[in-house]
Amino acid sequence: MSEIALIGKKIGMTREFYKSGQLVPVTVLKIEKARVISVIEKEKRGYSAVQLGYGKIKNSKINKAMKGYFTKKNTEAKKTLKEFRVEKTENFKEGNEFGLEIFKDVKFVDTRSKTIGKGFAGAMKRHNFGGLRATHGVSISHRSHGSTGQRQDPGKVFKGKKMAGHMGDKLRTMQNIEIIKTDLDNELLYLKGSIPGSKNSEVLVKRSVKNIKKMTVIEKLKAAEEAKKTPEKKKK
Repeated sequence: MSEIALIGKKIGMTREFYKSGQLVPVTVLKIEKARVISVIEKEKRGYSAVQLGYGKIKNSKINKAMKGYFTKKNTEAKKTLKEFRVEKTENFKEGNEFGLEIFKDVKFVDTRSKTIGKGFAGAMKRHNFGGLRATHGVSISHRSHGSTGQRQDPGKVFKGKKMAGHMGDKLRTMQNIEIIKTDLDNELLYLKGSIPGSKNSEVLVKRSVKNIKKMTVIEKLKAAEEAKKTPEKKKK
């Protein structure tokens, strides 16, 4: 189950309190259940994978080909379809649904979402430039990005030059985000810290790719309590 991912909607941010008085900022995600639409066998395509469907959508908003596809699979229309490669397909059957229970024993996850779009931004805001001097001959160019190229040789602006342009609205992956708690009844996932994206934006959540050995917030609190209980060594 660890290879598949879930899609959630970012509700917003709040904070979680512990008995010790510690406060942890959290991002709340409303997780949608994923349904297995198709199981892809290695004998047919050369690799093993599972296709999952997320979210509801009206039949009037999908084309004729997709209507036929969902009718053939005997399932309701889904807003998003995603394919995940898996080692074994025996655990998946068409029509099965998965929710937050797949993260039951998972401590850290990776998220993928779109950042907030900022529109057209200048070089100082977009690339954190310092700007030019505000006095001594600098005229009407205090927030400009300065020189962009050379003279006759090579006579062009190199690709990748940091200049003004469209800022934000890009896919970003956040790794090793701690799960603070899960609410199975309301299908809510509480993740530590902030996650890129505006409210109601889609967030892809999957098990952390890296092998994380760091302690969670609860483990740190327990370690601190045990350290207080152990008697200090008597000074000589």
